Amino acid sequence: MTERVQPDPVHPGQESVWDYPRPPRVEHTGEHVTIELEGVTIVDTTDVVRVLETSHPPVYYLPRSAFAPGVLQAAPGQSYCEYKGVAGYASIGARIRSAWFYPTPTPGYESLAERVAIYPGAMDRCTVDGETVRAQEGDYYGGWITAKIVGPFKGSAGTMGW
Repeated sequence: MTERVQPDPVHPGQESVWDYPRPPRVEHTGEHVTIELEGVTIVDTTDVVRVLETSHPPVYYLPRSAFAPGVLQAAPGQSYCEYKGVAGYASIGARIRSAWFYPTPTPGYESLAERVAIYPGAMDRCTVDGETVRAQEGDYYGGWITAKIVGPFKGSAGTMGW
């Protein structure tokens, strides 16, 4: 039996992942996102969409057009999200399957089409409004943690039953 999770305290200017909905909500935001890999900025955009889901840090979806030319390479495999549909994968440089996307998202998630999500832990540095992102623990989820996001977060050992 899973114990009830106690959300961390929320301070002014912060948001709790325990206030995020299920099913997830898609939110357009004007935040400034950069991604660096091997000493090169491969993304620099304010055309950002966040997906917010209970217990998960936000996942940032960026337009394919925001990536430096030739950076995204098709990768094998696919997975299924009960909300967003079938996901495909992309590699960035030598970072195999470091990104994913929904080529034909299910109704309600159409704004994710032509956008790519990145596992921030696979990159050298990801920032949101100048703050370096901390990657969500685990190798399945791709949440982006900043000082304004509080948990606890699903993904670390012992959280699969949440």
